[in-house]
Amino acid sequence: MNGTIHSEPKELTGSRELRRDYKERKDSLKQDYKEQKQEIKAYKEASMTNVKGRIKTHMSGFLHAIIVGLLVLVQFLIILYLPLFLHQYTVIFYAVLEAFSFFVAVGLTNANKNASYKVAWLSIALLLPVSGHVMYFLWGRKNPRKKRIERTLARFEESFPYIHDNPEVNKELEETIPAAVKMSRYMGYFKFPLYKNTKMKYYPMGEDTFRDIFDDIAAAKKYVFLNFFIVAEGALWDMLHEILIEKVQEGVEIVFIYDDFGAMFRTDKEFCERLNKEGIRTMVFNPIHRYTDKIIMNYRTHQKIVVIDGEIGYTGGFNIADEYANLIQRFGTWKDCGIRLEGDGVWGLAMTFLQMWSICDRKATMNYQKYKSDVRFPTSDAFCHAISDGPIQQDENVIESVYKQIISDAEKFVYIMTPYLILEEHMVLTLVEAVKRGVDVRIITPNIPDKKQIKLLTNYNYGPLLKEGVKIYEYTPGFIHSKVIINEFCGVVGTVNMDYRSFYLHYENAVWACNSSVLIDIYEDFIETFRESAEYTYEEWLNRPVRYKIYQPLLNLLSTLV
Repeated sequence: MNGTIHSEPKELTGSRELRRDYKERKDSLKQDYKEQKQEIKAYKEASMTNVKGRIKTHMSGFLHAIIVGLLVLVQFLIILYLPLFLHQYTVIFYAVLEAFSFFVAVGLTNANKNASYKVAWLSIALLLPVSGHVMYFLWGRKNPRKKRIERTLARFEESFPYIHDNPEVNKELEETIPAAVKMSRYMGYFKFPLYKNTKMKYYPMGEDTFRDIFDDIAAAKKYVFLNFFIVAEGALWDMLHEILIEKVQEGVEIVFIYDDFGAMFRTDKEFCERLNKEGIRTMVFNPIHRYTDKIIMNYRTHQKIVVIDGEIGYTGGFNIADEYANLIQRFGTWKDCGIRLEGDGVWGLAMTFLQMWSICDRKATMNYQKYKSDVRFPTSDAFCHAISDGPIQQDENVIESVYKQIISDAEKFVYIMTPYLILEEHMVLTLVEAVKRGVDVRIITPNIPDKKQIKLLTNYNYGPLLKEGVKIYEYTPGFIHSKVIINEFCGVVGTVNMDYRSFYLHYENAVWACNSSVLIDIYEDFIETFRESAEYTYEEWLNRPVRYKIYQPLLNLLSTLV
């Protein structure tokens, strides 16, 4: 295929034969897409009908959260008590306050942070003249300790000798899709090489993804890597756990990473220890009780990665919880997406996982080459990058920049799915500029939210976009958790929400695809999802309830902290 998507065949230029070839290939892909959906539906009817999902919470998780919350609360109470204690020293107090205000203003002005972050902390300092200053010096001013950053970066850099760029593949992209070259070079600069010979498959729903994940894990011969933000004991976990135990008994190496905050309420306190005893090497990322007085408590792994034998890999928005496969309904239909890679590009996902393993277990000696497949995969015309970023990359937010480049380089359309829409000014300007160039910019967000306050912030962010012509749709069947962006020649599927937390605080990952039929599948999913969604207009936004008009601007002041 020619590597681009056009909303209508009439937009193609060239001969009649080229237009006919395009139509035949598009009709064929549509038929494959329909057959795939029918196959998935039949599978679900056969194997998921009798599976009952459940939400299981654990008192140990709540106790853990209460203890951590109390530690944080004690710090807040001490800070809030300070003004009462200091009022008896009025003259000295105000002199110190002025000095503190000066240092806060200078620190924030010169901080290597975005404008929203600075506004949030300035607002806190103004609203709480004493306590806010102390909060800033405790939590707002600090980055993780320099030595900790250096150790983490050193562990990441140990993997660099095993990440190789291929000049021939780069040259092929330049000859095939010139529009994608600048973006690809940018990702390559940050040690995310361009891969070819990779078969990709897109899944429009979470339950579609898990079917193939379970089948591929069941066929594993050497190893299985899993990294998830949320793990919840339930029917989905039971099915996965059963397969993992079988693979352990067959001698397959299983390595499992999950985030402490993401699993805290929905796994018991012996969960990690029990899995390790069963032979599943399990690590908890960033235990929250260790860092209640430090900003790094906020740094979570939001990544979702499955790698099998270095030959097959998955990522997307899905987690290990029953709602992601619609085995239970929490917020209506839960729409998530995923992507499967088979081929050279899987090594990019494997390296992302191995880097996270290296910082979870700093004493481990990482044998990167051990996990690289020596299979020669079939040639293909598709290109991909496996990309990631996180808070240790202090000076550059790679995935956010890739999003902006996709929007800026678009000539025909940009379609986005995101559960949360809390944007920095520069991202708003990028979207608006695209509209002014004549690009069709559309964003799909949930109709039924999982977090009401975040929904209010998302809704508040509609205003400046709708006013300038960005089209916004709300997914009426329920909650959309998919994280996807495409234009006419490339797209990204991954774990990244369009908000401050994903772009700046979390460890995230994604797959960038180009010149692949998977883009047609993603495009078709967007078209179908638009049909299932209701367009939200600027008039509706202007006529929202008065209480929202009062509350949303205040909530937006703290948008970088929620």
